[in-house]
Amino acid sequence: MNRNIATAILLSLAMAVSACGGKSESSDVPKVSAGENVPPPEGKQWSEMVVQTPDGGYLMGNPGAALKVAEYGSFTCSHCAEFAEKSDAEIAQMVDTGKMSFEFRPFVRDPLDMTMAILAACGGTEMAFPMSHQLFAYQHMLFETVQKAGDDAYVAAMEKPPTERFIALAQMSGLIDFVKQRGIPEDKAKQCLADAKQAETLAGRVQEATGKYNITGTPTILVNGAVMENVAAWEALRAKLKEAGL
Repeated sequence: MNRNIATAILLSLAMAVSACGGKSESSDVPKVSAGENVPPPEGKQWSEMVVQTPDGGYLMGNPGAALKVAEYGSFTCSHCAEFAEKSDAEIAQMVDTGKMSFEFRPFVRDPLDMTMAILAACGGTEMAFPMSHQLFAYQHMLFETVQKAGDDAYVAAMEKPPTERFIALAQMSGLIDFVKQRGIPEDKAKQCLADAKQAETLAGRVQEATGKYNITGTPTILVNGAVMENVAAWEALRAKLKEAGL
C-alpha cells in the first residue's frame, strides 16, 4: 500500500493502536471430557447457532461449551486474514461437537478496519460470520483499491463529518459494492456506516479490551477468559485444541 495512505490509516483514529501479530500472555487449554458430543437443539448444528455477546462479538455454538474460545481480530491485519482462511472449516467442525464455542470480537485499529467491522455486523447475527470471513478474503483487494484511489480520495473521506466518513471510505475502497453483492442493500449499508455511536462503541471496546487483556497484537486468542500464548497462527491453536480432546 502507498506509504502515505498506510500512515494516515494507522494514525487517524484517536484510539490505542495495536500491532498485527504481536505476542499474547500465557495459559493452557483445559482438557475436555472424552466421549460423545453434546447434541444441539433438534434440527440444528451448533455452528448454525450464533448470538451477539456483551463484548460486542459474535459467538457461535453451545453457550455452555466446556471450551470457550474467543478471538480479538482486525479486518486489516494480514495475520487475522490468514487465521480466518485456515481455521474457518475446522472451527465449525469443533463447534459442532458442542464441546467448544467460538467468538469473534472486532479489534479495530484504523478507519478502514472500522468500516469493515461496521459492515460485518450490518447484515445481522446470522450473516456475521460468513460476512466477516468474506471481508477477510477481500483484504488484499481492499488495499489495492485504496492505493489506486490515491491519497487525495482518502484524505477527502477522512475530512467528512463522522456520519459521512465511513460511507465515503466504503465507497472509495469498493466495500459498498462488495456487501451489496452479498445481500446487504446499499441503503442499509450506508445507514449502518452513518451510525457514529456504533463507531464510538467499537472504539471504546478496543480500549477496554486493551486494558483488560493487555492486547499487543492481533489475532489475540482467549480460552475460557484467559489469553493464550503463541497461538496467533491457526496451526498452533489447533494443536492445543486437539491435545485438549477436540
